[in-house]
Amino acid sequence: MFNKIKLWRKTQKPSTLRDRIEQVKKAQIPDHVAIIMDGNGRWAKKRALPRIAGHHEGMKVVRKITKLANELGIKTLTLYAFSTENWKRPKNEVDYLMKLPEEFLGSFLPELIEENVQVQMMGYKAELPLHTLNAIEKAIADTKENNGLVLNFALNYGSRAEILDAVKCVLNDCKSGIINENALDEKTFSSYLMTSEMADPDLLIRTSGEIRLSNFMLWQLAYTEFWFTDVLWPDFCAEHLIDAIEVFQGRQRRFGGV
Repeated sequence: MFNKIKLWRKTQKPSTLRDRIEQVKKAQIPDHVAIIMDGNGRWAKKRALPRIAGHHEGMKVVRKITKLANELGIKTLTLYAFSTENWKRPKNEVDYLMKLPEEFLGSFLPELIEENVQVQMMGYKAELPLHTLNAIEKAIADTKENNGLVLNFALNYGSRAEILDAVKCVLNDCKSGIINENALDEKTFSSYLMTSEMADPDLLIRTSGEIRLSNFMLWQLAYTEFWFTDVLWPDFCAEHLIDAIEVFQGRQRRFGGV
């Protein structure tokens, strides 16, 4: 497969974005793409704008990338929207970020329903403001019958906390006799994570030039292909997603094998 892709790239030179989209659809599309959307604040600072302006612009990109991911046939798109550490940011910025789900889903939800996209969320709901949680839960309820792309928001999510909570649940179930500790394996442990009903990501994208995971899906990314770009999230566009998928399609995934 790898040699065929290399040969295809030498013989085919798509001239337009539409051509590139059609070409990547002919090869293996990652089932699950996860994105660390980074750089909103720096995008705003470069333009002498408040940080919230960057978040507002980044929200528009979420809309565009979701529509393209759906068109490409990606099954799950997980977006790191707010981490458990992000509460340390200035209050006005946090307050604005907590309003974004209402604003985004309020305008985009009809399109998501029409395009058969299912909204999901992973993260700790108890700490979220009620208005934020209501917006998310309405979108989840209104799209639960859809069976197309799963748009999964990682909101108030932290991987270390997720793993620790899973360990506690496993220990409790072992004590209760629900599971046998000797039978515990990776598959069983994964069923205790917030992503229990999802496949692990095939491709991770991080924008803004940072090369780290920032406490994001540490268990699930064990054999994920990584793609990093210096592009700030508000400047991320369809061409960049296609770039990432083209690189993914040119890699050989061995999962620890030869």
